[in-house]
Amino acid sequence: MTAEREHLRIGFIPLADAASLFVAVDKGFAAQEGLDVELVQEVSWSNVRDKLNIGMFDAAHLLAPIAVASSLGVGHVKTPIVAPYNLAMNGNAITISPTLHEAMRARLDGDALDPLATARALARVVADRKAAQAEPLTFGMTFPFSGHNYQLRYWMAAGGVDPDEDVRLVVLPPPYMVGSLAQGHVDGFCVGAPWNSVAVDLGVGHILHFSVELFSRCAEKSLAMRESFTLEHPNVVAALLRALHRAARFIGEADPHEIAALLARPDRVGVGADVILRTLQGRLKIAPDGATRENARYLLLGQEGAERPDPTQAAWLYAQMARWGQAPVSTALLDAAKAVFRADLFDAALPATTRSGDAIGAFCGPKFDERDLDAYLAAFPIRRAP
Repeated sequence: MTAEREHLRIGFIPLADAASLFVAVDKGFAAQEGLDVELVQEVSWSNVRDKLNIGMFDAAHLLAPIAVASSLGVGHVKTPIVAPYNLAMNGNAITISPTLHEAMRARLDGDALDPLATARALARVVADRKAAQAEPLTFGMTFPFSGHNYQLRYWMAAGGVDPDEDVRLVVLPPPYMVGSLAQGHVDGFCVGAPWNSVAVDLGVGHILHFSVELFSRCAEKSLAMRESFTLEHPNVVAALLRALHRAARFIGEADPHEIAALLARPDRVGVGADVILRTLQGRLKIAPDGATRENARYLLLGQEGAERPDPTQAAWLYAQMARWGQAPVSTALLDAAKAVFRADLFDAALPATTRSGDAIGAFCGPKFDERDLDAYLAAFPIRRAP
């Protein structure tokens, strides 16, 4: 390891799914690997992406789809980015205002825990509003190239709502979601923890669905780096992956109250430790009246082989970009997308780590098959041409 590369600047957004990064630094695992890591908090994903792309950050806590989009050159300047480590799978939720919650409950035909039933209820509410000539519903998501965007769109479209024609989707930084909901600027949002729980605690939101209820296993945040950095500093990359792996194991074995207190610090996530504890345990309060729902797979950090990047996950993200007109369909772009998730770098640094299959497991719709994207995309009645 070269001395001049021992100091690393890594950008992050204040979210619970950056936990392994925080623990790697704050519990000394990075230092034990010979790394001096400076964590830099940012407000928006565009800031994180741009600073990573131009070299102001050596690595970043990044939305997995941004790494793919940057490498494909869609939506921004083409910059080859690689993701050799999954910081998190799952961890998002769809939260709606009390007003929309009541309207959907009145139009629900079926189980409120069934995403297809709620999507159809949303379609009825949308139709009611159109008939009354009311303004379209507005939903917040964190970035056009994000799991939040694709999860909202997939859910809405399953019920017959065209997300580009029937509602408005707007981009909001994660920390601004709750205020926007409270002020009535949006009727709902999809965001990562802990911001859904914060909305519920403040009485301004109801959690409708966890993202794991929509997709059983979905890559959410990556440790992203410029490809050139990994080529120039392979030992630094391997050291950082080892530190993150040790951090993920520590999170799984330590007292969760200790981890929650660490994440609650103002320079990390900056919300109450009790809110973060619920997130880590997959036990979320979903309504202001105190109702709760549990799912042990709500947020996967190091469990079930979640750390290891799988190219199939990158292929699925690319397919969502193609479905919604963000990218054309081509074998070359599919191969380039899969090449972003660098399992080879992960395996070189952590050869004995548990591996796991990464089936997406959508709640409805066609089974994903990267070998025939045309057929997969054609199975959706609501989609966009690039």
